[in-house]
Amino acid sequence: MEFSIRAATPEKAKTGCLVLGIYKNARAGAPQLSRAAQAADRAAGGRLREILAHGDLSAKAGATLLLHKVPGLAAERVLLLGLGEQKEFSETAFRDAVRGAAGALKGLGAQDATLYLAELKVAGRNAAWNLRQAVLGVREAFYRFDQLKTQKKAPAPTLADVTLAVQVGPVTLQAQAAMREAAATADGVDLARTLGNLPPNICTPGYLADEAHKLARQFKLGIEVLERRDMEKLGMGALLAVARGSHQPPKLIVLRYAGGKKQAKPVVLVGKGITFDTGGISLKPAGEMDEMKFDMSGAGSVLGTLRALAGMKAAVNVIGVVPASENMPGGAATRPGDVVKTLSGQSVEILNTDAEGRLILCDALTYAERFQPEVVVDIATLTGACVIALGHVATGLFANDEKLATDLRAAGDDAWDRVWPMPLWEDYQEQLRSNFADMANIGGRPAGSVTAACYLSRFARKHRWAHLDVAGTAWKSGRDKGSTGRPVPLLVRFVMRRAGR
Repeated sequence: MEFSIRAATPEKAKTGCLVLGIYKNARAGAPQLSRAAQAADRAAGGRLREILAHGDLSAKAGATLLLHKVPGLAAERVLLLGLGEQKEFSETAFRDAVRGAAGALKGLGAQDATLYLAELKVAGRNAAWNLRQAVLGVREAFYRFDQLKTQKKAPAPTLADVTLAVQVGPVTLQAQAAMREAAATADGVDLARTLGNLPPNICTPGYLADEAHKLARQFKLGIEVLERRDMEKLGMGALLAVARGSHQPPKLIVLRYAGGKKQAKPVVLVGKGITFDTGGISLKPAGEMDEMKFDMSGAGSVLGTLRALAGMKAAVNVIGVVPASENMPGGAATRPGDVVKTLSGQSVEILNTDAEGRLILCDALTYAERFQPEVVVDIATLTGACVIALGHVATGLFANDEKLATDLRAAGDDAWDRVWPMPLWEDYQEQLRSNFADMANIGGRPAGSVTAACYLSRFARKHRWAHLDVAGTAWKSGRDKGSTGRPVPLLVRFVMRRAGR
């Protein structure tokens, strides 16, 4: 699917489907046409208002009404799109409208569509924000994961070209850049979603390494993959402890994108890559354990972000570090009570083998020191406690640097891939005390997401560092079960904002 932006009058748009916004007007009791819809209605001799007077278009944002061959308009079809009350038109209403339009377009035979959404006024947002959200919303709706089904549904006619039109030109360089970023981000989100949706017998640590090699070849990225023997030589005792129960060999994947100045320090993204998590000896309950294939979502988001940045040729330097392993029970598996030595030299008493993500991440965070990073951000489906705290709306944000936390929060708001700051106070460190090692890997039930972040902070003291707990936002359960691709939009926006874009 190709996206473009251009200045055009709606009545002259020769397109398979013309999408026009319609507001609810509670005071007047009649629909209120957006600027583009007004222009189209004038060309159609008032036909749109006449149709709307019948009340067939719901006032709800995202509702649609399809028309064919409207006189005076060059478009084959016109899709009237509900926007809700104009005074209450917010980010949520805009995104609901985009999803509604995309859902309607999926069921049409149109090969191309022209959407007048970029110029809609959303309080506190500019046209670039509208463009990014429109592209990501349409791409999300058209994403399909059915490559493992033998009886696939008949594919809908392909919507090949989408134009996001504005009535007043010329199109700015800022708008064009927003389009490129959005399309590249959507490619990265799709990659992260597909990696997350793949079953664990396919998406193994080795598979993640192969996917990283494919990205490296496609975009001429630097790559290094450390094998078990390399980790043993380095002394990555925590990562190796997690991998002991699995027949799948662990990998430490390092992917480098150098689009910025040679002397500029890189942003390092560290993604948790547990391709399946049984809990190890501390075995999880059987119910919904299949969803533990999503425990590599942090790794998927790092690969997706690198793919997005390389795809748009962003002027930044970013390194992705992905520690990848399975967490399985077995005769060789790590036991509760085992003590291991990490790459940092600190010892850890493993009280719960189901707290494995922090074990592979701590060695990866220490390994990241060699890149002399500007900042380090790790992304992990780390704790169920974060889901209890924040649900499935916001990602948990922990940081040892206030400015970094502020930057990530602003980027999340800009991308509408939001985070919420959580405490990282020294008071919580006492819960990690061990009688037999420098620390335990868990701090008990109270403040579980906080003590997990506190554990990681002990291995990030040399960095400006932040931790994103995406346990509640990386995938959906139930009927809509599947990866969301979050937080790729946040990470891309964070990096691009640092580059001044």
